[in-house]
Amino acid sequence: MARPVVAIIGRPNVGKSTLVNRLCRSREAIVHDQPGVTRDRTYQDGYWGDREFKVVDTGGLVFDDDSEFLPEIREQASLALEEASVAVVIVDGQQGLTASDEAIAEFLRGQRCPTLLAVNKCESPDQGLAMAAEFWSLGLGEPYPISAIHGAGTAEVLDRVLTFLPPKDQEGDQEEPIQMAIIGRPNVGKSSLLNAICGEQRAIVSPIRGTTRDTIDTSIVRENRPWRLVDTAGIRRRRSVNYGPEFFGINRSFKAIERSDVCVLVIDALDGVTEQDQRLAGRIEEDGRACVVVVNKWDAVEKDSHTMSAMEKELRSKLYFLDWAPMLFTSALTGQRVDSIFALAVLAVEQHRRRVSTSVVNEVLKEALSWRSPPTTRGGRQGRLYYGTQVATRPPSFTLFVNEPKLFGDTYRRYVERQIREGLGFDGTPLKLFWRGKQQRDAEKDLARQQNHQG
Repeated sequence: MARPVVAIIGRPNVGKSTLVNRLCRSREAIVHDQPGVTRDRTYQDGYWGDREFKVVDTGGLVFDDDSEFLPEIREQASLALEEASVAVVIVDGQQGLTASDEAIAEFLRGQRCPTLLAVNKCESPDQGLAMAAEFWSLGLGEPYPISAIHGAGTAEVLDRVLTFLPPKDQEGDQEEPIQMAIIGRPNVGKSSLLNAICGEQRAIVSPIRGTTRDTIDTSIVRENRPWRLVDTAGIRRRRSVNYGPEFFGINRSFKAIERSDVCVLVIDALDGVTEQDQRLAGRIEEDGRACVVVVNKWDAVEKDSHTMSAMEKELRSKLYFLDWAPMLFTSALTGQRVDSIFALAVLAVEQHRRRVSTSVVNEVLKEALSWRSPPTTRGGRQGRLYYGTQVATRPPSFTLFVNEPKLFGDTYRRYVERQIREGLGFDGTPLKLFWRGKQQRDAEKDLARQQNHQG
């Protein structure tokens, strides 16, 4: 059973994201004094007492302006209210009652979701009740004076929130969801892809760069598996990014890569691989994340029977960081092959978490050595590879014990990694190989001890 949802609603710059961070004890929601920073609905985990719930932050509601994004923000807020058990409406106590607050109250009276009214920026306990009293006229029930930035009054609001939540779920622990981050440059179709996957307008789609500024978490179930999908802000070169909402959004995108199980790197089929795509590929590999490369907008490419294979060869030559990642050609617009992303992601995650016994690792290494011996230096010294063992997962990591690591150059190290992949699989995940020097006698004792332990 999914956690109940608490929606945070209000006009721009009343402190909604500050309150979300306070309720969720985090700093995930972007807080900035520029209106319109939050555009999509974004989710975080909230906790109070013995209850767990989802807190959904929404964009600032404006009803007398239909300029860019404002109608979409209203649509996102409506979708949040449809799934919420209760909405917390935020108003600005210092600014007082406004026509925008009255318009929002009128909008909420047409919704089925129950509401609580929180009057923010009431930092003074003495004046808070007087500041809140003005908002009785909205007809949304008792106004609670709070200070989102300091936490005053939020406990009382949360106590009331719990009275609207459905009975506590008595089921056992839920399966850990697979975290899948959707990564890419601006305007490659990340949000369109998320909407196609979810079958609803989950994220605002626009040709304007920078539409998505936050990371957007979406929980879904596919083939009886829970997933948490993260749409991220388009990542541009640092020198192209000004300090502000986009800067914070990009930092959260990098954090999304770090906390993901698998990244979906979205490439624009019309643009091909750019320098920034290569940097993102390198970041995914460096962070050790599983990956699926999705080439979007395939419907817009003129093609024949050879186009896909030719383009894959060209793209892979530039995405050499991810030569181990499966590649899929999709169209978020038509839905072509979108469902196949999950099958590839599941396989990549399984390989990312896979562990192989020491004896199997050494069978592969023995085969690799029989085909190609380690190089010999001009002085006649030859590298010797004694044995290898897997030391970690997520990503699969191996320690290879040798007589002297510096005797093994990059070319031979790449050969060994390639042989491990060919012999053991590990498609969709990077591998980490650590080369350690060891005396032969000690290496043989350690190998025997490990094999006895695993056997």
